[in-house]
Amino acid sequence: MSAWIGVASADHVGRGRQGGFMQVCHGKGGPLSRIKPGDHVFYYSPSTTMGGGVALQAITAAGRVRDGVPYPFDMGDGFVPYRRDVDWLDAKTVPIRPLLDALELTRGRAAWGAVFRFGIVKISEHDCKLLLHAMQARQGR
Repeated sequence: MSAWIGVASADHVGRGRQGGFMQVCHGKGGPLSRIKPGDHVFYYSPSTTMGGGVALQAITAAGRVRDGVPYPFDMGDGFVPYRRDVDWLDAKTVPIRPLLDALELTRGRAAWGAVFRFGIVKISEHDCKLLLHAMQARQGR
């Protein structure tokens, strides 16, 4: 089992949580194919809304990938992103700054935000456990 952090604005993460899915990298399917059923997924949200909004810099979601493969989803406006189904956990949004020195992904990096530039990043088991604990994540309903 692996763990991943995707990057999206908090409003987009909220839509995914509500719909039981995830998308990354502007809907590209390739990055989603690296994620496997049972993997943990988290989202880092640099802002509240895409293209700006209020700076947030927080981990905003935690979940487990369901069985299945990435699939195209027709949004009805000509945009057909790839998605994966996710069982989202009940988890608190947590600011990332207090975690920067504890996370192996960001420890010792002055330009820590650069690790998120590709839209999805694999993280260690240590970082997965740390985030689950910090978010007080637990199985939903």
